[in-house]
Amino acid sequence: MMATIGIIGGGAGGLAALKAILDTPEFKSGTWKPMLFEAQTTIGGIWHSDDACPLYESLTTNLPNPVMCFQSYPFPSSTPIFPAAAYVQRYLEAYAAHFSLMPHIRLGEKVTDLRWDAQSSHWIVTLQSSTIHHFDRVVIANGHHSVPRYPKIPGLQTWLDAKRASHSVSYRRPEPFGNKVLIVGGGPSANDISAELAKFCTIVRSMTDGSNKEENGVIIRGRTVGFGDFAGGEVFFEDGSVEKDVDYCILATGYEVSVPFLQMKTGLPPCPPLPSTLYNSTAHIFPLARLIFPIQEEFPPSTLAFVGLPVRVAPLPVMEAQSAAIVRVFREASALDIAKESQKILARFTEMSERLGSPAAVAKQWSVFTEPEQWAYQDALFAFAGSDERVPQWRKDMYAAKTLLRTFWVDLERRGDADEWVKDVHGMDAWVAVLQRLLESAREWESTR
Repeated sequence: MMATIGIIGGGAGGLAALKAILDTPEFKSGTWKPMLFEAQTTIGGIWHSDDACPLYESLTTNLPNPVMCFQSYPFPSSTPIFPAAAYVQRYLEAYAAHFSLMPHIRLGEKVTDLRWDAQSSHWIVTLQSSTIHHFDRVVIANGHHSVPRYPKIPGLQTWLDAKRASHSVSYRRPEPFGNKVLIVGGGPSANDISAELAKFCTIVRSMTDGSNKEENGVIIRGRTVGFGDFAGGEVFFEDGSVEKDVDYCILATGYEVSVPFLQMKTGLPPCPPLPSTLYNSTAHIFPLARLIFPIQEEFPPSTLAFVGLPVRVAPLPVMEAQSAAIVRVFREASALDIAKESQKILARFTEMSERLGSPAAVAKQWSVFTEPEQWAYQDALFAFAGSDERVPQWRKDMYAAKTLLRTFWVDLERRGDADEWVKDVHGMDAWVAVLQRLLESAREWESTR
């Protein structure tokens, strides 16, 4: 049966979905007709460096390139093990060219509205240009690093208004922020910015699980609970401690899940039972079968799919697995067992509620995977898609060793020895061999420190 498929977003997730669709016999026979819309004038999503993207100049990946890349397309020779954003952008452009994706991509086309038309059983996509398209199925891959999340902390807005605080989305390079800078957040961006600024000023780190101590010259504090008069630079923490003379605050507090073109209810979803409509809490979209397909009563769940919502994962391989599952459901709607998937969501919600204690905590952690969970998730998606592919053991091992590998790689770059490691490396097997040798050397190096 002829089917038109719209894909929203030209970052890694949208590209993965498009490639998966182009690989199908349905596309090759002319029965599936995909079209991808990208709001920017180039593909790449978050990796395309401009003022709208949260890329600081020193940003490198926090995963080794063979671990983070699409498993169908390794990085080229001479790519650093932990590449800067420009390498990833070029990689995505090469991926699109290699698999002939560009003829199916409309650049500079921003989607402003997506709605289901029950009368025609089609999705109606409206562009900023007012052009309207109709699709049988739609993939949403618009990313989740565009809307900064600002914590609700008393006094913070006063600091923001006075330009004494900002979100890390606007951080680009070390600037004269002052003698003492507070960084709120415990993720990779907070770690990178802290390490970079520590060369120039005193750093105070505020983290949920932090305690009063000092590590490598960095002052560690717990959760921030209040900002005082910025004239005195006072910041208050959960344990009652106070930090004075803080000149500036950088909020590395993540991003909201935002799908502005699709109407959803807001706030925390009532559960159990599962709600009959889709919710966006800004921390998660709920309920989604396999974190992909919306279970609700307003449109057929098999006609809409989300790519790239899981976090704390190796994103590109996850997107490949999700795309394989999407192809299965787009081909065979009955493959999505709504009753069974609903039971799985309810069981997970119950377990997480008992463990975490509140609906807000569940929402915050809903799409966050542990290492074992992300591997099981990918394997389950491949099995569902009818694929024999599974996560290889080497990727699990190298993901687990990512912090040591990155620390060692930074030292190799400092010594000028890094380039030799990645010279004349061609193909995934060669990259894996390099990683294995690198890990052996990293462990020896660590033992002598």
